[in-house]
Amino acid sequence: MINIGLITSKQAKRQPQAWAVFDETSNRRITFGELDDMVKRIANGLRGLGLEKGDRISILSQNSIEYLAFFFACGQSGLVAHALNWRLATPEIVKILENGEPKVFIVQGQFKQITSELQKEINFIDHWLEYGEGSNNSFEELINSSSNSEPQWAQEVGDDDPFFILYTGGTTGESKGALHSHKTAYFGMLNQTVAERIVPSDVYMLTGQMFHIPVLLAMNYTAHGCPIVLMNFDAKLALDLIQQEKVSGFLGITTMLNWMMAVKGFDKYDLSSLRCVQYGGGPMPSRVIRETLDKLPCQIIQGYGQTEGTTMTFLSQEDHIKAVIDGVNEERLKSCGREGFVTSVRVVDPKGNPVPNDGETPGEIIVRSDANMLGYFRRPDLTEKTIRNGWMWTGDIATWDSDQYIFIKDRAKDMIISGGENIYSVQVEEAICKHEAVLEAAVIGIPDDEWGESVKAYVVLKPDTNATEDEIINTAKQHLASYQKPKSVEFIDELPKAPTGKILKRNLRDPYWEDSEKKV
Repeated sequence: MINIGLITSKQAKRQPQAWAVFDETSNRRITFGELDDMVKRIANGLRGLGLEKGDRISILSQNSIEYLAFFFACGQSGLVAHALNWRLATPEIVKILENGEPKVFIVQGQFKQITSELQKEINFIDHWLEYGEGSNNSFEELINSSSNSEPQWAQEVGDDDPFFILYTGGTTGESKGALHSHKTAYFGMLNQTVAERIVPSDVYMLTGQMFHIPVLLAMNYTAHGCPIVLMNFDAKLALDLIQQEKVSGFLGITTMLNWMMAVKGFDKYDLSSLRCVQYGGGPMPSRVIRETLDKLPCQIIQGYGQTEGTTMTFLSQEDHIKAVIDGVNEERLKSCGREGFVTSVRVVDPKGNPVPNDGETPGEIIVRSDANMLGYFRRPDLTEKTIRNGWMWTGDIATWDSDQYIFIKDRAKDMIISGGENIYSVQVEEAICKHEAVLEAAVIGIPDDEWGESVKAYVVLKPDTNATEDEIINTAKQHLASYQKPKSVEFIDELPKAPTGKILKRNLRDPYWEDSEKKV
């Protein structure tokens, strides 16, 4: 039986004195023995509150050692980790709590003021616990008074038992709780192990937040006995930590990598420890891919995934080398690669029939995998729409070629229709980003009396650079058909993003469609 929570027990037996986690925020470093001790105490402490197998435990916190231990502890004790996005407003957190109905709420000290607001709205939570600086230390008191022996339930939990609920980034407006089991987590980890080619000497830096799917990557490296570096992302800090902790790998969304390479004095950092860097969270312009390979002394891979399906396809290390170094199949830099080790992927029409592998015919990506979620928690209606006959429908529009490489064109709701022509925003963004001053771009469709929709671009420039609207439009025009180019460009300081790093185009688009039936 697969129990992800027992990972720390295994490593504590193998290498109790080896360091397991470094938490940059608190400047603490603990060993595998100490981590497993904390995990067991949390597991026994929570079940000692009278909780039963399957009960949800909510946590509102930034990345920390306790947060990582919390996930493993829920696994050992048969409880379900219910992770909350600390960036959300209180009303949104209330909605998520009402969906999950946790018995226990754990909050990091810096967010304790939210507790009093939640207590006015919530009446089903039995225990409110705090930890860390500025807290009442009730969570620490629970841990310290609990046994560090293996929980008696640990050997009876695993496989299809619920393990954690993570809420989608809400790029389409509604956050939904993706329920994963020990088994789905395990197969998601297996996909990553094969793609990243993990070795015991790796040191992994977690750049994403633990309330989203990157937490699974941290748990996977722990399973391999590799140290984890925790941080709350800052571009310069990330470079400092790579140099200081000899980090070998991390997942960097496109925006993170852009900002890291834009840090002043970037060339002076010792990044020689890097072995493999994964990027994801959205398409990366070909120019940025080439710049990343040029500036980082390591291999890179792309991972395409969702909260619902973990990581589903990969563009391999060799694909990048062949395209950038050897000039072979350069068009594949615009691809998210091929299906992962434990995943089957198809591109299909609305009836579920595969579209031709001609690299031109668009369809929706569907995925079948043991790494897919069990479903949306307490939303059978949405689960039924998303998982059909064992296949998960992603909502992403793509083409695929004769070698099974997937080319994402857009989210179904992000496609622009102008004058009867389909315009894929990703393609326009790729063209805009060929301008050297562009850090990132987002393209949307806005109402147009003549054409139905016209293309509008939002552009963030690199520090200390300049560009005009005409320059951006002309750059795009060089690489697109005339009808695809932006009709207008607006320069902004930053793009609105979900916690996953995905750009929230609805935040840009909705104001234009508030009085229209087309509002999405």
